Amino acid sequence: MAKQNVSEQFVDILVRAGVKRLYGVVGDSLNPVVDAVRRHSGVEWIQVRHEETAAFAAGAEAQITGTLAACAGSCGPGNLHLINGLYDAHRSMAPVLALASHIPSGEIGLGYFQATHPELLFQECSHYNEMISNPQQMPRLLQTAIQHAIGRGGVSVVSMPGDIASQPAPEKSIEHALVTSRPTVRPGDEEIDKLCAMIDKAKRVTLFCGSGTAGAHAEVMEFAERVKAPVGHALRGKEWIQYDNPYDVGMSGLLGYGAAYEATNECDLLILLGTDFPYNAFLPDDVKIVQVDVRPEHLGRRSKLDLAVWGDVRETLRCLTPRVKVKTDRKFLDRMLKKHADALEGVVKAYTRKVDKHVPIHPEYVASVLDEIADEDAVFTVDTGMCNVWAARYLTPNGRRRVIGSFSHGSMANALPQAIGAQFTDRNRQVVSMSGDGGFTMLMGDFLTLVQYDLPVKVVLFNNSSLGMVELEMLVAGLPSFGTTNKNPDFASIARAAGAYGVRVEKPKQLEGALKDAFKHRGPALVDVVTDPNALSIPPKISADMVTGFALSASKIVLDGGVGRMLQMARSNLRNVPRP
Repeated sequence: MAKQNVSEQFVDILVRAGVKRLYGVVGDSLNPVVDAVRRHSGVEWIQVRHEETAAFAAGAEAQITGTLAACAGSCGPGNLHLINGLYDAHRSMAPVLALASHIPSGEIGLGYFQATHPELLFQECSHYNEMISNPQQMPRLLQTAIQHAIGRGGVSVVSMPGDIASQPAPEKSIEHALVTSRPTVRPGDEEIDKLCAMIDKAKRVTLFCGSGTAGAHAEVMEFAERVKAPVGHALRGKEWIQYDNPYDVGMSGLLGYGAAYEATNECDLLILLGTDFPYNAFLPDDVKIVQVDVRPEHLGRRSKLDLAVWGDVRETLRCLTPRVKVKTDRKFLDRMLKKHADALEGVVKAYTRKVDKHVPIHPEYVASVLDEIADEDAVFTVDTGMCNVWAARYLTPNGRRRVIGSFSHGSMANALPQAIGAQFTDRNRQVVSMSGDGGFTMLMGDFLTLVQYDLPVKVVLFNNSSLGMVELEMLVAGLPSFGTTNKNPDFASIARAAGAYGVRVEKPKQLEGALKDAFKHRGPALVDVVTDPNALSIPPKISADMVTGFALSASKIVLDGGVGRMLQMARSNLRNVPRP
């Protein structure tokens, strides 16, 4: 049997850790690893057009599968392009292993062509970031990197000079069993007892949920029923907690709606479940707050806590729920449910009038139709900006759909690359990229990746020829919009020229048929929808002295206008309120 080189050993370990694809762009120092991938039947090389796409795609794959994904960049500029997607993956707690190929080891520190310092560049967006400077470090260094990415949830970066990658692997190297899944974390009995006492004493309890409630829907509902608590959520908690939720009071934050803000500020005990909600201006400062989180470094960094509970949300609630006393008083819950329904009734009317005749098309109408006709297990990837607003308001979760975006990092251009990673996990699952024209054009070259691999991603392009969210930021700050207008081509024609399905929609009556035809197409498709650039939908009662910048913290009033099927959900929940 021929002796392995370091690259072959590297690829073998990735495969053992469950990696099925390596996203990247080939080149110089990376070539030995790519050649090892070519000769290995257990892993596929995915050629993208930009390394940033590679990192976003790997992050999306990791979020969909819950397992390790990987990307790679060649030395210097190649791996430097990974950084934005890696920041997003790291802040999304997506387990990603990034290979940052490096210049020849004998030239490091001597100003060589394309020289950078990856061990410094990636320090802030990784749990582990080390360089293989000697073959003897393999495979222990890579195994350690994998365990950091999986165990802590986030990015590990391994730098490796191209000449080291080509050298023979050391004989009798140590290879041990790899960690490929994370354990659950249960709080101690002392913390459970303290939390139980606080809940029993409180008269009005509110739950505010984030992405840490993934897999804990049943436990949250059972607990909410036991203590008669309204349940609000952050944007990243929407897909996990809003569906089948008779206690739902909507979302808080900059894109919020409904009664979530009131419920979190009018209770006397607020329990934050699995959320690192960044906007502390929306959190109360005069009620008792408990936070439950699996990452102890998140505890208390947004607000002053009366109790910090280090634990997995599901395991914590499994321990807690049987111990708390059943509350019978529903007055606070029912009042919040009524407020929530009333709030949604008030905003829905603005975008239900003559939407089938309004030109340019209301983007809210596009999102509403998309929500209605998309598959029940569709994966939506959502561009940062106004697409976040439409997704937050109009996509209806059901426990099977997924919604992925750059919700913590807030990067432009994430939706198309993330759709690539999501689609590779299952070619038969519907993947829809909700792209803004600004984000789409930033990494538009990787639309060709869809064509090259015949990935059936459906790009629904909200084309308002502007950077809509930036215009809103300027408007709220009292500034005239400047530098936000895009001069766009006919994107459908570009899609067809690239070999994909493309259709342009300018009238509302064309929309539903165009979307259905695109969804039926077996390959990649783009629906270029010309939308109203004035659909910024801000509340009518904001004045310059009420707000500072985009924070809106003084007024606590956020984006308004349209909520899709959530109104029906709120009405349904309201029917469950007991009548005297």
